[in-house]
Amino acid sequence: MSRPISPPPVSGDGGPDLPAYVSNGLIGLRVRCQPLQAGMALVNGYAGEDPERQIEAAAPAPYPLAGDIAIGGVWLSDLPHQASDLEQAYDFSCGELTSRFVFTAQGRRLDCSVLTFASREDPTLVCQEITVEVDGACDVQLRAGIATAGVLGRALRFLRDTPGEAVQHSDGGLLWESAGAICEVGLAYVTELSGGATSEIEPVRPALDATGLITTYGFRARAGTTYRLRQITSLVPSALHTRPAEQATRMAAKARHDGFEAIRAENRLAWDEIWKGRVRLVGAEPRWQALADAAFFYLNSSVHASACSSTSIFGLSIWHDYHYYYGHVMWDIEAFAVPVLTFLQPQAAAALLDYRHRNLDQARANAKLMGRAGAQFPWESSPSRGEEAAPLPGTAAWHEDHASMDVARAFALYADATGDAEFRLEKAWPVLAAVADWIVSRAHRAAEGYEIRASMGIAEREQEVDNAAFSNMAAVVVLRDAIRTGERLGRQINPAWRAIAGNMILPRRGDVVVSHDGYRKNEEKGATPDPLMGLWPFGFELAPHEEQATLRFYLDQADNYLGSPMLSALYGAWAARTGDRALALKLLEEGYAQFETGRFSQILEYRPDRFPEQPRAGPFFANMGGFLSSLLLGFPRLEPDEGAPEGWGRATVVLPRGWEAIEINRLWVRGRPMRLVARDGQVASLTLLEEDFT
Repeated sequence: MSRPISPPPVSGDGGPDLPAYVSNGLIGLRVRCQPLQAGMALVNGYAGEDPERQIEAAAPAPYPLAGDIAIGGVWLSDLPHQASDLEQAYDFSCGELTSRFVFTAQGRRLDCSVLTFASREDPTLVCQEITVEVDGACDVQLRAGIATAGVLGRALRFLRDTPGEAVQHSDGGLLWESAGAICEVGLAYVTELSGGATSEIEPVRPALDATGLITTYGFRARAGTTYRLRQITSLVPSALHTRPAEQATRMAAKARHDGFEAIRAENRLAWDEIWKGRVRLVGAEPRWQALADAAFFYLNSSVHASACSSTSIFGLSIWHDYHYYYGHVMWDIEAFAVPVLTFLQPQAAAALLDYRHRNLDQARANAKLMGRAGAQFPWESSPSRGEEAAPLPGTAAWHEDHASMDVARAFALYADATGDAEFRLEKAWPVLAAVADWIVSRAHRAAEGYEIRASMGIAEREQEVDNAAFSNMAAVVVLRDAIRTGERLGRQINPAWRAIAGNMILPRRGDVVVSHDGYRKNEEKGATPDPLMGLWPFGFELAPHEEQATLRFYLDQADNYLGSPMLSALYGAWAARTGDRALALKLLEEGYAQFETGRFSQILEYRPDRFPEQPRAGPFFANMGGFLSSLLLGFPRLEPDEGAPEGWGRATVVLPRGWEAIEINRLWVRGRPMRLVARDGQVASLTLLEEDFT
């Protein structure tokens, strides 16, 4: 029924394609086609000062898996054009990237294979195995280490020995400070050479230089013999340990003790567990299954229960030609990623929300700075402290108010889906109550009810508007979440919450909810379907005839929006709510599938044919999260609430044309495993599986 999980291998140097993205949710790597050349690395919680904007931003760390090869003293790094026959294969089932190439020098040919992965079981570890064979006897040198060239910041210190120990327990450790002295990251690595008569070779480990810390093994290689250099590097941000280099050394030493193969096996087991939640598309063309598998892989690989600073809209990926979100934590994560992860990786979803809860005081301070009560979560939240970090002058942060509602709604959804009573009391309630109080201070009484003036909806226009539909709809949903949560916990409810929730003004044209007061179709970004997001996934209820009228109004304008980020991926599920299966398939194709480009099914922020001037930036989590949300909740018409999960299916399932069913063999609901079957023409079912606490 299902095609292989992994994408097809690729050949060549990739041209304009983004390099492969390898991550475990704490560490993210961009691995080049020739993988020994340093790519780029991000570490969750590690931030520095952006050199252009001079604001806090996620900062590239020293590259932890750099390497090099020499034949007869001629180094690959000096003759990069001598690398040929480049191939890469990415095994999504276990997160392993395999790169192959040929290096020729001094009349000899060396075949090289490089395995790279980031451990999910030991999330501070990234691992690499370099395997080489030569076509004739020659002198070979293999090098591994940590590359610092071109990385902003400075080395505070490095170690080659283990203080107080006669035996050296790692190849070396490095303490690196980010630009602006905002954060530190510790790195430490271990290496091992095997093959032929190499067991007694003593490596050369010089002091830290301008290129980084390196370990070099030299030996006489013979044809027909396979040689392997393995490297394991630990990266620890100061957000998780006040002396991160020392802790990285401890973790690297443990990795040496555990062994490369054991770490690799544990990583595979961890991925086996995650893939139990695979989304299976019965009856769909194989390409849709491939797209679903890729989105599933990238989203799950970019989050981890150990992550301390949520994740960015690009996960832990970055490349030279895009950086404009600066690794900031934005509303897209709560709106598009948390709902899916709540059911697939609830511990990781909890870590994303913990970042917001831990920084609730900063959100309260942000509200005070704006002259408001309660908590206003930043538009662009800094990784280190959760403060507003938008580029100056911060125009979006002046009026983009809906981020607070997106955050609060994610807390309510997680509490309902998991049934976690402690989470509801200790985390969801404080956030919901604080945002509800903020809504009271933000809303104004008018003759027709309550309104929110000078705001901004999902469309980031040049000019703010009154009564942005999505913001007002979201405010009502969050106020009702706060009311029912408070009542369940026996708390006193602010009467203003009920008054505003029951009398919030929505901009309308007859039965249609439009984007804002004074809306015109031909205005800037006039096709943005933000009222539709208020309906789903946010859950604002309209009368059936009003919902259908609003859906059709914006679906008729779809061609003027499709190709833009975020909401494009939701069009298929919206079309399905009108009962039009052919339109659902068409809009899913144009709103999601055509964002795919390059190697390994990366989904871009902008559709390249519609926006050729935009950088090819991805994998973009709002698009992937929107697609997965459609598959898990939108098409199945699941509406999680405090009631029994078996009753969450609220309407007959309408799937894209040709699709028969969506099946997920294991979702986590109320702490127990459940199976989802959403068959076209039927109501979706959630059924309890046998207890599975693996």
